[in-house]
Amino acid sequence: MKNLKLVKLNDFKERSTIKIGDSTIGKDFVIIAGPCSVESEEQTMQTAEAVKKGNGNMLRGGAFKPRTSPYDFQGLGLKGLKILEKAKEQTGLPIVTEVIDPRDVSWVCEYADILQIGARNMQNFSLLKEVGKSKKPILLKRGMYSTLREWLNCAEYILAEGNPDVILCERGIRTFETYTRNTLDLSIIPAVKELTHLPIMVDPSHGTGKLSLIEPMCLASVAAGADGLLIEVHINPEEAKSDADQQLTPEQFYSITEKVLKLKKFIDSLDS
Repeated sequence: MKNLKLVKLNDFKERSTIKIGDSTIGKDFVIIAGPCSVESEEQTMQTAEAVKKGNGNMLRGGAFKPRTSPYDFQGLGLKGLKILEKAKEQTGLPIVTEVIDPRDVSWVCEYADILQIGARNMQNFSLLKEVGKSKKPILLKRGMYSTLREWLNCAEYILAEGNPDVILCERGIRTFETYTRNTLDLSIIPAVKELTHLPIMVDPSHGTGKLSLIEPMCLASVAAGADGLLIEVHINPEEAKSDADQQLTPEQFYSITEKVLKLKKFIDSLDS
């Protein structure tokens, strides 16, 4: 694809890998899980313990929340980051959290192991350039109205600033369908692997917005070749301040990860 100099798959078909803690994204199958928002220390610590128990490799949690309505919960900010830091100390799970303002990048880096760029900020080019100057891996979510070419161009912005550690994340796109929150585009997984060396993960929580659909889309993502999953888990979803309808209970999470890891092991055996 024209102008995609750094993201394109080279002639040797070498794929990027990113080591974070005990996991190597792009080599190991990685499960990142946790609440949509950091709401309190108790909620986050309990959820972090559940994520670890359910074979999660990293903890996700939003300290800054760009919301559709200005009146919705916007996150705890610095307090939320400090809670995530404490959860990491307690569980050993690396932290994935969103950054939404270029001015915040340097100090969010002090707490996060991976910086997430959300769908609404995929084409925030000032933010992309700033995280490109950082030394932290970047989880770049696909914009809800974005084509594959547009998405990869945004990854190119980050790579062009000197940061080679970019992870793509499919989280569903807007279509005419109204039954689901978004339309999860699983065909994008093999398409990405045809064109780029970057690892790709899937977020079935935002991709569907429905609890009943998260498990089958997790399994389908594994079958399609995803390098990992990003899943929302809450210790008590009914009390969640954001995305309550798509957050799994710990028990639901345990059930899904057990099946996901069995399927991944079976698929790997087919290639051996």
